Amino acid sequence: MRSRGKVSRSGGAGCPPVRQANDLSQRSHMGSALLASDDRSVAVAALFAALHLIGLIRDSVTVAAWFRRRISRQRTKRRALALLLAAVPACAAELPYFSAPPGAWTAILSSIGLQTPPAGVNHVRVTVASPGTPASADWAARVQSGAILILEGASPLAESFGFVPGASVVHATSLRDIHQPSLSIVWEKALDLAVFTLPPSAMVFTRDRWTSTPLSAGLRKGAGAVLWVATSPGERGYERFPYLLDALSDLGLEAPFRSSRLWAFFDSAYRSRVDIDYFAARWRKSGIAALHVAAWHFFEPDAAGDAYLKRLIEACHREGIQVYAWLELPHVSEQFWAKHPEWREKTGVLQDAELDWRKLMNLANPECFRAVSAGVRQLLSRFDWDGVNLAELYFESLHGADDPSRFTPMNLDVRAQFELKNGWDPLEIFCSRKDNAAARQAFLDFRAGLAARIEEQWIDEIEKLRDPKAAGAKPDLDLVLTQVDDRFDSNMRNALGADATRVLPLLDKHNFTFLIEDPATVWDLGPQRYEAIADKYRAITGHAAQLAIDVNIVSRYQNVYPTRQQTGTELFQIVHQAARSFSRVALYFESSLEAPDLKLLPSAASTVARIEQSGPQVTLDSIAQVGLPWKGPALVDGQSWPVADNDTVWLPAGLHTIDPDGPTTAPRVLRLNAEIRSARVTSPSAIEVEYDSAARALAVLERPAMNVKIDGASYPVRDAGGLTLFLPRGHHTVAIECSGATPLTAARLAER
Repeated sequence: MRSRGKVSRSGGAGCPPVRQANDLSQRSHMGSALLASDDRSVAVAALFAALHLIGLIRDSVTVAAWFRRRISRQRTKRRALALLLAAVPACAAELPYFSAPPGAWTAILSSIGLQTPPAGVNHVRVTVASPGTPASADWAARVQSGAILILEGASPLAESFGFVPGASVVHATSLRDIHQPSLSIVWEKALDLAVFTLPPSAMVFTRDRWTSTPLSAGLRKGAGAVLWVATSPGERGYERFPYLLDALSDLGLEAPFRSSRLWAFFDSAYRSRVDIDYFAARWRKSGIAALHVAAWHFFEPDAAGDAYLKRLIEACHREGIQVYAWLELPHVSEQFWAKHPEWREKTGVLQDAELDWRKLMNLANPECFRAVSAGVRQLLSRFDWDGVNLAELYFESLHGADDPSRFTPMNLDVRAQFELKNGWDPLEIFCSRKDNAAARQAFLDFRAGLAARIEEQWIDEIEKLRDPKAAGAKPDLDLVLTQVDDRFDSNMRNALGADATRVLPLLDKHNFTFLIEDPATVWDLGPQRYEAIADKYRAITGHAAQLAIDVNIVSRYQNVYPTRQQTGTELFQIVHQAARSFSRVALYFESSLEAPDLKLLPSAASTVARIEQSGPQVTLDSIAQVGLPWKGPALVDGQSWPVADNDTVWLPAGLHTIDPDGPTTAPRVLRLNAEIRSARVTSPSAIEVEYDSAARALAVLERPAMNVKIDGASYPVRDAGGLTLFLPRGHHTVAIECSGATPLTAARLAER
């Protein structure tokens, strides 16, 4: 069960800083990039500025003109460089192999896709040296040449790089990490650790909170780097140092793969004052394929609210992100609750069911159902949604019948239905029948059946809207049903009325994704629970491909260490295991993700089983679609491959070979929000892609589309602004003919 109170509707204390803070960070990075790109021009610019300030150059126009000329030259250089990239030999990034003892470090490194090398391969990118490892003269040269060495604790090898233990000791219980300085990082068990002296050039990543003693640090040497930690990361890999992978990233380790298949829940109350375009680009870079937007805020028309949502949907579509209407029925909206007190749900003490932030309506009442159904149809018709998520469409609460003040449904309609069938009022389970276990279970069984019938009723409502023959039909609308897990934690059935065995058979006649919500009761368990949850559900349905998992990234009520909320290595392990166990992973929710986690999240969500290289050819086997870092044109399975951008080639699930290709003028699909089955170049101006998509597919093109055919038939070109093309849901082959691109257009696309 989700922590209901986490969703704010006011955008008050829960709101993040607005765009200005992000702008400052971006400007800082831009400045660093400028220094790196042309130190001499910056130095000359600084000299001009200094001379002007002291009066040696009095004409400010002279300085401004010099800057304009210099910037113009730099832009011309960048565009020329972008055009020349096609002539550079194509290649993959260095293969992501590591060597480490079994246990924590293997769990850490594999959580973002790093792999142990196949037999016969001795070259690895990352090596972990255990405490006591002897010094070796060749390690300095290996690091200088590109190796990343991880030093755990004290060893002669660590001392050879300048990490030397002293006689004093620090009693470590709480840490401060530079990647999230305000985050409370607490160890379950304190450790007495030697205080080390570090090499002068070392960057300290983690310190003891109370003494500022360094506990992890690193330094770059040549093409490689060294990461040192004062002690082991713990048995599972995340008990002590959450941001070790971020430290390795700072030291030059590149994420080995990229996934763009995550879903994320979104509440506008947390993002009401931000730059939507900036956040849409950030979500896309974080691997988010679809945003599930809290639609109850927009149930009734409102000019300002509607304009905001339309801008949000348009911005997401331009980035190739799908947008779903996230409904939390029987909560409808604040206005609907206020307007219809006669339809309010009742608790076991016959009070209105206003529980946490949700205000529950009685959907068992025919009039209420018709009114809500009409409102939902209008909501789905007013905006350009790609899908709808019927979430948590059952009853309250986590304590079940043990807490009558939160127990639902106890409205007159449900009580009358039960009494007609059983001869007694279910309200009696809280008074005259409170000690009768059989009576209580009889109503709980009735309640679970009622929840399943209501869910099917609402699935039917969405199916009507998807019927191409219906007025105002939206045939490309995807459907998701989110239900809390009741197989791994079987108590959820009686607590909430959620019963997967009653709902999963609906997949035999309806096309939807069954999104299993990770219940709060198991948030303290490790990442391996997702494999166990998946096994429970595969055993009761033949539709495993339509099972997905909803992971709650929130502050947990249990005693958990080292952080209350999943972040860093723990989050990456969770996402990685969930992605290997389910066809889709949804994260609750977008604004709770910590900033340091965004860069490596797409790699954590990847599911590559094997990668090998023989000469220039790379062989890759992946459970799901994946992006492989790659520079230049690529051949996939011997054919010129058009689904790629300047940094990534996007590959279908399965086993594939990737080779460098020669220069090409063929258009490219930079991003495709669908499951790629095959792709090929058919002419210098045309490509063909076979795909599957449960929702309307979004293709972000390199050049504008002139003609589109679906399965051989002409299809109207409808774009989402920019270069994003809408394609129909289902299994299709799309042929796209694009216009030519001027050198300037190509350069700008390459820069983007």
